[in-house]
Amino acid sequence: MDDAKISQLSDGIDAPVWMFWKRRRYVLVLMAFLGFLNLYTMRVNLSVAIVAMTENRTVLQDDGSVAYERYFNWSSSDQGYVLSAFFYGYMITQIPGGYISDRLGGNNVYGAGVGMTAILTLLTPVAANAGVGWLIGARALEGMFQGVAFPCMHTVWAKWAPPNERSRMVMFSFAGVFVGTILAMMVSGILAESYNWESVFYVFGTVGLVWCVAWFLIVKRSPERDRFITSSEKEYILKSLGRVEGDVGKIRHPWKAILTSKAVFALIVANFCENWGFYFLLTQLPTFLKDAMHFEVTTTGFIAALPYMAMGLSLSVAGYSADWFQIKGILTTTQVRRNFNCVAFLAQTVFMILGVLILKPIPTIGCITVAVAMGAFAWCGYAVNHLDLSPKSAGVLMGISNSIATIAGIASPIVTGYVTVDKTDDQWRLVFYIAAGIYMVGFVVYWFWASGELQPWSIEMQEIAKKEQRTNQISFDNKLQIID
Repeated sequence: MDDAKISQLSDGIDAPVWMFWKRRRYVLVLMAFLGFLNLYTMRVNLSVAIVAMTENRTVLQDDGSVAYERYFNWSSSDQGYVLSAFFYGYMITQIPGGYISDRLGGNNVYGAGVGMTAILTLLTPVAANAGVGWLIGARALEGMFQGVAFPCMHTVWAKWAPPNERSRMVMFSFAGVFVGTILAMMVSGILAESYNWESVFYVFGTVGLVWCVAWFLIVKRSPERDRFITSSEKEYILKSLGRVEGDVGKIRHPWKAILTSKAVFALIVANFCENWGFYFLLTQLPTFLKDAMHFEVTTTGFIAALPYMAMGLSLSVAGYSADWFQIKGILTTTQVRRNFNCVAFLAQTVFMILGVLILKPIPTIGCITVAVAMGAFAWCGYAVNHLDLSPKSAGVLMGISNSIATIAGIASPIVTGYVTVDKTDDQWRLVFYIAAGIYMVGFVVYWFWASGELQPWSIEMQEIAKKEQRTNQISFDNKLQIID
């Protein structure tokens, strides 16, 4: 169904948009937002906690003398391996996550992933005290359970998100990533300073388990399975997606066509490039602020949260803008994806370079904040793009692209750990220059090869072709009967 016809449809609910509880698809968006929030508090908390775990602290000896010691005597390279361990597991489950969600339901796999992550977060202090190897193993397992999140949610959106609401629904739920990052960076510093570093993991793990219970009680696999949805809203969603009730079946993904598609390659490259910059800052920003800006642990948490606060706010603006340009017919879907993504990459490159050239607290933090905030517009490009190319394969597409992009999450902390051995300003500048160069690679590739159109190899396009073939055959048979 084209954009013009979709925009004429109505969900039949006489309530303003802000009354989200009146529409089940918006309740789903809120729960997904809270889910990503919990996932990222449990992912990011170690980035702040590790500063408290490895910094020198004052200890009063029995004889009245003062000594300095650390909870864990890990080198910068050890810390790099600990911070990157999450992504070893995260990469493994991306493609299986999209595939399994087709069978078991994206909502079920997503909820289980968050629940298991919460349990592992509660066990993190035990693993850390057992040894660095145990902590690396626990974080890798945590990554495995979180790896299913994005592919599973793309499977959910394929059943719940009308095309003309797709950008805003996906972007609002993704805002939980940045709100979670903000909370983790701010609250983790406070907990570590006021109580102890272990409390960082106990608090966020407990909240994650509470959310998990609520998710399974509220969210269903598709509109057809939600007993609280109104018939008019269900009909609106199904019609906008070109589906009818009961339109389900085993999905056969066109693997060869997917793996040889330029449009798929473009979003994979864009995902990798954005992930490099994003995860570099996500894992290293607190340490950078301490080493280069000379902030204390509590302060680094608050300052490091600012860029993600800006990105969380930018996501709603970017999502509504992307939908608005499409609905008004100002830009095609391809133009929206390309322009939003590439302008964001260009801005991120410029501001990251400016920030470390200046290397003074206020202007540097300002530049980093703008660079991170522009990532919201990039997400309106590549992150939603999977649903454009083939909705029924969107979970698998996200699994493929996020799996490869996770290599950036593994590599960037390790590269940073080796480059910043002496923690000098020039060493920190170099890792920022590397990130800026990678953004430019993404700019070039996505600009020339990106597409926002339903691909010829997509399952939906194949179904349309079969329907047209059947229609033409029926028409031909009718003409033959008239002639006879």
